[in-house]
Amino acid sequence: MTSGLFTTTSTWANVDAIQTLDPIVVTATRSEKKLTDSPIRTEVVSENELKRTNASTLKDALENIPGILLREIHGKSGYEISLQGLSSDQVLVLIDGLPLAASTGSTIDLDQYLIASVDHIEVIKGAASAQYGSAAMGGVINIITKKVADGVSVSGQVDIGSYGKQNANGKAASINNHHEKIKIEASNGDFKGRFSADQLKSDGFAVDPALYPLQGDEQNRQQYSIYGAWQPSDQFSIWADFNDYQETDHQRSLNFVPPFYLKQYKVEDIQRQRLSAGSKFTLLNNIQVDIKGVHETYDTTSTQTLDGYLSALRNSDQENNHFSSQVSLPTWYRQNWQLGYDWHEEKLDQSNNGKFELQGGAVSRDRHEFYLQNDAQLTDQLDVVVGWRFQNDDDFGDHNAFKLSSKYRFYEQNDLFADLRLSYGQGYRVPNLKERFYSFDHSYLGYIVIGNPNLKPESSNSYQLGLSLVKNEFWNADVNLFWNDVKDLIQTDYDNAQVVNGITQYSYSNVAQAETKGIETTAQWHINPYLAISGAYTYTEAKDKTTNKWLTRRPKHIARIGADYSFNDQLDLTLRARYQSEEFGDSTNLQKSPDWFSIDTQIDYQISPYISAFIGIDNILNQQRDFNASVDYRPIEGRYGYTGLRFNWNKKPK
Repeated sequence: MTSGLFTTTSTWANVDAIQTLDPIVVTATRSEKKLTDSPIRTEVVSENELKRTNASTLKDALENIPGILLREIHGKSGYEISLQGLSSDQVLVLIDGLPLAASTGSTIDLDQYLIASVDHIEVIKGAASAQYGSAAMGGVINIITKKVADGVSVSGQVDIGSYGKQNANGKAASINNHHEKIKIEASNGDFKGRFSADQLKSDGFAVDPALYPLQGDEQNRQQYSIYGAWQPSDQFSIWADFNDYQETDHQRSLNFVPPFYLKQYKVEDIQRQRLSAGSKFTLLNNIQVDIKGVHETYDTTSTQTLDGYLSALRNSDQENNHFSSQVSLPTWYRQNWQLGYDWHEEKLDQSNNGKFELQGGAVSRDRHEFYLQNDAQLTDQLDVVVGWRFQNDDDFGDHNAFKLSSKYRFYEQNDLFADLRLSYGQGYRVPNLKERFYSFDHSYLGYIVIGNPNLKPESSNSYQLGLSLVKNEFWNADVNLFWNDVKDLIQTDYDNAQVVNGITQYSYSNVAQAETKGIETTAQWHINPYLAISGAYTYTEAKDKTTNKWLTRRPKHIARIGADYSFNDQLDLTLRARYQSEEFGDSTNLQKSPDWFSIDTQIDYQISPYISAFIGIDNILNQQRDFNASVDYRPIEGRYGYTGLRFNWNKKPK
């Protein structure tokens, strides 16, 4: 588990690691700050937590964060995220502070980022548009990659897994999935470098392998990364990182075209190439300058057949460019001022069977943003962050966003301290290119979705009130109340749909006012140097204020329980349990998906200083949805067993 106070979980059972429980974070204030000192509540997924849960993708890494909801992306394979009842379109995902491109211009697919080079992940909830701009209306997820240590190191992992009777080949004892990764790092004086490779293959799975459909896709994912940096002094550094992700996804399903069920086969080839670079340097009077940028392309080719006949050949080419600059002034009367400029550009070109699926052909947009922030230590007990951002968009004109966050330490004695956090933020999200220009033709299924170029940006007011209690490294607890009031929510306008020649035509519209509110609680207890337990509970109400109906796919109750136990210096046990209550699956609030409860476990054994072995079972209780039900959002994957080896060798300089 993670908390808004400490990086917990895997470090609990290691006495030597207790000093790392208060790490340095950067996302909340855009500058380095101890986690417990941050005025903005931050949750952290540590590197050890990633190992203890055998996380391979970003989706795996985030699934145990309290209150986070992971759900399948509509109409395709993959997972998206919801924070405090707000959708994935309203959550900004960053890699080292630079945005990650959304899958085909719509939402971030969390399964399409492998985490071989990840050090930790930072999550802030609530509106952060004043700090990070559009799409940060619901919060920010910042993936922090590893720093290259001095010397030379080589590390890697090999693991295999099985779905038992649901293996694609129908053989319960066979290997269905396999995963390999390797990372090589070297640092020599002023130069640092890293190469990493990560591959994840799955044959898919089927509830009945003897039948045609695959409930889990056959997939092959590969990711390669090359990083280099030059730091001749403490006052200057420059770095560059190239990342290449490739995926081939095979889907088999039955498609009902009255009066027959036809065999549908879809192959999707994906390539994401990302080049980022930056520099940090110090000017006179200790002025810190940080400039960085990213150029990213995301290209897909999707081929779909029905009973062997080509039904769709879709090509999508996406390009994202982002430049960010920040100047941090020297501390002045216990105030830390920052000012910066961001530029962002998006391009999208998509066709189906040679016909443009975007109105007007290829589309693009860009925006310019200026921001100002002050992190002020007003007293020894009171810390306040004030931020403001101005955005000028080519299509939507000017926009301003404001944020005020504060932390007041009202009690501190005998290694026990208590903090009160209060935050108000304005959020906004500019419509993405698909919402404005898409022409999604599914006439053979009886409907078309057409983009609306006249959409207005979404906006919100976000309020967060939290209490944190910390007893040294032994226990901590956190309670946070939240309320997000959203205006001009963009969604498919069902009420104004038109029927033309028997085909229903839908469009996007600013048709809804919504609110999400609730409470998040977390607690961790280091019972002794060998055992630690944690728990978290989130209650969420998410309602469409226009219709007074509950928003779909937002369960009211989500609970997490975790336990880490070290039998000795070599053997560790990890347990993670999740509960999710029932949730509405239709806008009329007539159909509900059942609640569910799952348990994951893993055992790690340190064979030698360089090699460790692990074995685990995900979803021990075999909770799985009914794939014939129209509304059932329980887990797609049933029970999954795996085992593997990790190795780690390093040589420090003399």
